[in-house]
Amino acid sequence: MQSYAANVWCSHNLHRNKKMKLKFFRNNMKEMVVLLLLFSVQAKAQLGKSMFTKDPIVNLENFDMQRVYWGYYLGFSSFDFKTDYKTNVDNGMSIDVKGNTGFNVGLVGVLRLHKFVELRFEPGLYYASRTLSYAQFDNERDGLREVKATYIDFPMLLKFSSMRTGNIRPYLLGGLSTTLNLSSNSKSKDGNELQKFRVNQWTQNYTMGFGIDLYFEYFKFSPSIRGVFGLKDELIRDADPNSPWTGNIESLKTRAILINFTFH
Repeated sequence: MQSYAANVWCSHNLHRNKKMKLKFFRNNMKEMVVLLLLFSVQAKAQLGKSMFTKDPIVNLENFDMQRVYWGYYLGFSSFDFKTDYKTNVDNGMSIDVKGNTGFNVGLVGVLRLHKFVELRFEPGLYYASRTLSYAQFDNERDGLREVKATYIDFPMLLKFSSMRTGNIRPYLLGGLSTTLNLSSNSKSKDGNELQKFRVNQWTQNYTMGFGIDLYFEYFKFSPSIRGVFGLKDELIRDADPNSPWTGNIESLKTRAILINFTFH
């Protein structure tokens, strides 16, 4: 009877964790999309005839003919982990990952390859944090791990643009990146028993996203939404192979949603 009650509790707890994670993801997406929409509405209100009318005044008409140009970006991000387990987590070994909204800033270098294709190098600095909750622990010291990260990202991206219509030009982009985590704890010999959650210092990711170029009188503004997905397992496991924190994890990979506001 005790075993049956424990299984029911674990199943309920796993279901609750999944619902919380989905709810957090939806809330963060809503916040970021609302910010982007508010900015777009404000831009439309200010620009008026210069951009959104039938016959707009064409700004920076020859801007995209440049072979090389530069820029910078500011933005928001929400980082998460994709967790794969070795065994079924119905036994109460599930991990709930809660991401927090972070900040990112970086530079942009652009090489035009074709009328509709650009090669972009966008090195940036990202501040992120995640909170990991372990269902099998009742106390906060063992059950919670706050994983902070300061990333230096080196992405190489291809940008595919559509035909320009007035002062608007939608685009898609994608590519690969190598990321240095300055807060990885990778050189620490201590494990989770001493509250040290460790991940690899260097990781590789792929990025996909979409955005729109808006041509103003003196600059080009490019808001975009991007997804970042880790390619390799990042977890450094505890010395004990049966560690309750890392023993049942098959792989731990970065996932992130980025909203960037780029200025050229």
